[in-house]
Amino acid sequence: MTYDRLVCANCASPVSEGRCPVCRASRERMQQEGPFGGVTPAALIALLVALIAVALLAHQVAAA
Repeated sequence: MTYDRLVCANCASPVSEGRCPVCRASRERMQQEGPFGGVTPAALIALLVALIAVALLAHQVAAA
């Protein structure tokens, strides 16, 4: 999720506006994390398993 859709619990304004110190700190932290900062380890493992399954299936189809 991007910070432009988040609403601050402290001041009830969009985090992207940075109206209070809490908004500014959250916005800075999310910018430093990058686009994959919110991805959980479980999601990464699931993606890895799916990629391996697709690679094995492609290998079997190519061998037949």
